[in-house]
Amino acid sequence: MHFIKRTYLVVATTFLLVSFVITFCIGCNNVPRNNSHPGISNSDIRKGQALAKVYCQSCHLLPDPSMLDSKSWEKGVLPAMGPRLGIFSWNGKSYPFARYDMSLGEDFYPKQPVLKPGEWQSIVNYFIATAPDTLHHTNPGQQAIKTGLSLFTVESPANATSNPATSLVKIIGQTSPEVVISDATKQALYRFDGNLKLVDSIKNRGPIVDVDISGSRWLTCDIGILNPNNGKYGSGRNISLLPDNKLKQDSTVLFDGLQRPVQITAADLNKDGKEDYLVCEFGFQTGALSWMENRGSGKYERHILRPLPGAVKAYINDYNHDGLPDLWVLFSQGEEGVFLYTNKGQGRFDEKKVLAFPAVHGSSYFEMVDYNKDGSLDIVYTCGDNADYSTILKPYHGVYIFVNDGKNSFKQTFFFHINGCFKAIARDYDNDNDLDIAAISFFADYSTKPEEGFVYLENTGDNTFSPFTLAETQQGRWLTMDAGDIDGDGKTDLVLGNFSIGPAMTKSKHDWRKAPPFLILKNTGKRKPGARPQ
Repeated sequence: MHFIKRTYLVVATTFLLVSFVITFCIGCNNVPRNNSHPGISNSDIRKGQALAKVYCQSCHLLPDPSMLDSKSWEKGVLPAMGPRLGIFSWNGKSYPFARYDMSLGEDFYPKQPVLKPGEWQSIVNYFIATAPDTLHHTNPGQQAIKTGLSLFTVESPANATSNPATSLVKIIGQTSPEVVISDATKQALYRFDGNLKLVDSIKNRGPIVDVDISGSRWLTCDIGILNPNNGKYGSGRNISLLPDNKLKQDSTVLFDGLQRPVQITAADLNKDGKEDYLVCEFGFQTGALSWMENRGSGKYERHILRPLPGAVKAYINDYNHDGLPDLWVLFSQGEEGVFLYTNKGQGRFDEKKVLAFPAVHGSSYFEMVDYNKDGSLDIVYTCGDNADYSTILKPYHGVYIFVNDGKNSFKQTFFFHINGCFKAIARDYDNDNDLDIAAISFFADYSTKPEEGFVYLENTGDNTFSPFTLAETQQGRWLTMDAGDIDGDGKTDLVLGNFSIGPAMTKSKHDWRKAPPFLILKNTGKRKPGARPQ
């Protein structure tokens, strides 16, 4: 799942966060235009642009001012950027920072400003003068989302508790399918049978945001503290499924001292016959992507692949068919993008960035699928994490498809705008031999476009999709989602997880706190390809 970046959020979710918040990937090569600040000279704007190319590109690509409004730059993003350059106050106001956070270490922030006061002012002037007053939300040619979808019927569990904070949903099993959910505030894991009857529950030390299941072993990923922090409070712990079909926690923790981990996946990464683990520590201002080498006798050696925060989702597969497991990882913070780690053997990996995204995107999830059936894995990607320093609706949030040319170079072929999009799952839901997409939003425009909360994109061929929703899905606020066969009928169903806590960018007429912790969208198989709702 993907994860979130504020006190009221989890993950991925989702969820999740832009800690550096200063990194968009589009460079500004043309002479910038002063939009609305006549007191700022063009020469100062050009000076600020030149300085931004030096200082902003020291650890990421140059931000493009046009991707945010001027107020968001001035009041949100730049105050978060200043401390990274040793500037902790400006014009009589203190910038928000964690200078005395003992988890960061003494050298995290520069002890002295790395640029002169006048240079910082020029950078500020450049961004606020050339950014628009408001962002335009035009998406020419995009179809309106239609309400009504006979392909799914909606079911919910009985006797649901109030104030759900569902941080994990998962459909498991084949002979006796179940729905597993985790509630972040109740710090408990719940199991429901195919009829959505509660059959088991177990308490956790903290919020579970991911679970890796292998037979009777369930490896749970405990994020630790949901609020953005740099502490090492997360852990990975095994749970055993006993012969009486009840869960029991192991007495010892497999891993602890992790920085807000959001995914832990078991795999023999060095091919020595022992089970290793890939760990995505999303963190906050610090974090890491690492793998834990199994040294035997319960001992693990940590190897850091990328010593930066934001690792939100990873896949393990042997893309080059050399017998060694490779890694595909989405980073959603700072230098956002999809990174490919090619396994070179003996625990060594080569890193390659295959896709780069602006940090303002708020990357939230991705999938590896063969969308065009050419034998190469393509990427379905979502962005919409809006719990950062620019909490405005953004026209570039939504679902993207990037097609692989067979050499791991990717080209965007599709985009559908959904405010605050958090996750998308591509499957052949209507059984017509192509991939459709189910998407959820956690930061939808609930006041004017509540249908964005859940969107089903039906593949109508030629890289076109028709968007639909279900009215029942507007009752919850969906942080996480999973696909599977909940009733064993061979059709792909969906489960949506309701994280009801915390403010939204826009208000909803629904009280999410009174909605069920999850909804099942049961696949009826009745929808014909291209059919329209009644």
